Amino acid sequence: MSTVETSPVKSGAAGSAIFADSDSRKYRYFEPRSKRATHYEDVTVDVQPDPERYLIQNWIISFSNGKGAYNKDNTQALSSNWHAFRAPDQEWERTHYQRQSKIEAMVQSVIANGRKAGAPKSFDKAWVKVLQNHLGAWKHAEFGLGTSLMQAQRYGYTQMINNATLTNASYKLRLSQDITLYLAEIGMDIPGFDDEAGKRTWLEDKGWQGTREAIETIMGSTDYLEQYFAINIVFEPLVGELFRSGFLMQVASSNGDFITPAVISAAEADYERNLANAIDLFHLLVNDAQYSDHNRKLFQGWVDRHAALAATAAAGLQPIWSQPHSKPVQFVDSRANAVERTKKILGELGLELPKE
Repeated sequence: MSTVETSPVKSGAAGSAIFADSDSRKYRYFEPRSKRATHYEDVTVDVQPDPERYLIQNWIISFSNGKGAYNKDNTQALSSNWHAFRAPDQEWERTHYQRQSKIEAMVQSVIANGRKAGAPKSFDKAWVKVLQNHLGAWKHAEFGLGTSLMQAQRYGYTQMINNATLTNASYKLRLSQDITLYLAEIGMDIPGFDDEAGKRTWLEDKGWQGTREAIETIMGSTDYLEQYFAINIVFEPLVGELFRSGFLMQVASSNGDFITPAVISAAEADYERNLANAIDLFHLLVNDAQYSDHNRKLFQGWVDRHAALAATAAAGLQPIWSQPHSKPVQFVDSRANAVERTKKILGELGLELPKE
C-alpha cells in the first residue's frame, strides 16, 4: 500500500512521513491484508525496497543502464499496486524448509518401506517399462519448469511475488530429484532396469517432443509473469496434472504399484498451493482499478499461445495410456477432465480456453 503523506517528503528523517503504525512501536510500514498482520506479512512485506514507498533516496543499487535493481518493465502486466499481493499459502523461508523436509521424509519412508516389503518385484513388467521410460522422462519436464521459475523469481517486483515464485521452483526441483532417486532405488530391485532410458525418451521419443517444446517455450520467455502464468494456469492443468493425476496415480495400483502414487501425491498437493497463489495474483491484476482491460487482454494472449502448445504436448503423450496391461482409465477421459479443470481455473480470471 502506498505511503500516505501529509506533505512532500524531502528527507528520510524519522517522523517525515505518516504510514501504517507510524504512531506505534510496532515499526510496521504496511497495511495488513486482514485486521492483524500475519507472521508471513511481517517477514516479507517491504523487505524488498521500493522507491515509490519508502526508499526516497532512490535505488541503492542500479545497473549500468540506470535502471534500479528491480524494474516494472520486466513484465508486460501492469498494476496500480504490486504490493497488494499476499500469497494465500503464507509461505516464507522457515515454513518452506519445514514443509519440504516433511515431504522428503514421507517420500523416503514410503520408498524404503516399499522396497523392504519387496514391492518393486511385484510390479507388472509392462508397468516397469512405463516407469523406466516415461516417469523417467517426466523428471526432465519438472526440472525444466523449476529452472524456468528460478529465472522468473529474480525479476519479481515485490518480495511476496518472488517468494511465491521461488517456492514454486523449489517444489518442482524437489519432485524432479524425488523421481530420480525413486527410480534409482527401485531399479536396484528390478533386474535389467535402465536408469538412462528416461533421458533417451525425453530427447528422442517423438511423443515427448511436444512437451519439450511447450516447456522450452516457457523457459525462453523474457516476461517473468508470463512464465509463472503459463506454468500454473495453462501447462500444469493441461499437461502436468493430466500425466500425474490422470495417468500415474490412476493406473499404478492396478498394475501392482502402490509406491508411485504416494511419491507423486506430494506434487499434486504442491500444485494446489501454487495454483492458489497464482490465481490470487492474476485475479488482482485482471481486476486492477487502472489496468484491468490491458491485463485481461494480455493474459488471454498468453492463454492462446501456451494452450496450443499444451494441446500438442498432451496429444503426444496419448499413446502412454495404452502401454500398461491394466488400463483402468482412458486418455480421452483424463484429457476431458484436464480441459474442464482448466476452464474452471481460467473462468476465475475471466479468461477462456481457445477451441481446439
